[in-house]
Amino acid sequence: MSDLENAVSGAACENAIEVKNLTKKYDGFTLDDISFAVPRGSIMGFIGQNGAGKSTTIKAILNIIKTDGGQIRLLGMDHIKDELKVKEQIAAVFDECPFHDSFKAKQLSIMFQGIYETWDEKLFYQYMDRFGLPRNKKIGKFSKGMKMKIQIATALSHGAKLLIMDEATTGLDPVVRNEILDIFREYLSDDTNSILMSSHITSDLDKIADSVTFIDKGKILLTGYKDDILESHAMIRCSQADFDKMEKADFVSARKNDFCVDVMVSDRAAVKRKYTWADLEKTNLEEIMLFYVNKEKKEWS
Repeated sequence: MSDLENAVSGAACENAIEVKNLTKKYDGFTLDDISFAVPRGSIMGFIGQNGAGKSTTIKAILNIIKTDGGQIRLLGMDHIKDELKVKEQIAAVFDECPFHDSFKAKQLSIMFQGIYETWDEKLFYQYMDRFGLPRNKKIGKFSKGMKMKIQIATALSHGAKLLIMDEATTGLDPVVRNEILDIFREYLSDDTNSILMSSHITSDLDKIADSVTFIDKGKILLTGYKDDILESHAMIRCSQADFDKMEKADFVSARKNDFCVDVMVSDRAAVKRKYTWADLEKTNLEEIMLFYVNKEKKEWS
């Protein structure tokens, strides 16, 4: 059990999200008995390739789709039995803007006043101004970045304690992405606020995530605190002759080319003790994800 799993299983620990044994079956795809938790006051990066199951999991968390098994709790409440109470306190931001193209800011504010008792119109317009968003322009005329910003402005204007982001930074330029990440840092300065951020842009999560859950083909391959994962994993670049000395159980997978072999290991300390010749280099979330995706192949090029 990882340090994160130990922490979130403690009775005294409050989790913003708890997913246990979640299963959803489609023709040709199964979300396969997945479990993870997001500690309150933190941001978890939910990573994986397109089609890995990230959006399906988020739709299940939001009760947009019905599941075939498992339990989901949000802010300590059952996501179905307490759905209305839960959704008063959460906000979701999607890759595609859900607002009608003909809406302007004022119409959005009126709509959300009718949905959330805690809607703060003044705060909404403060975010609009901060993001440089026009108040009298139809959303259909907005760029992709502007549409993402107005989603975030609405998400942050009703006192939500949990933000759920589904590929929220996909397709945005680096300047806009950094601006949005800064907003998330501010939001998390209140340690009762939490974020689940689905993305395949791991560089964003390298900057901001406290923990990471990696899903592939509907299964959780890795979950834990980001710093622990980066510390325990390492890359070995070696010759074919040295690679042949390694046992398959000691590495995640290996990428071969004409000149050398890149080997991803998940237990840096154990590997260093066993293979004293190995030069272990730091790695990152993108490399870790790539090598885990190829775990079944074990050796690839």
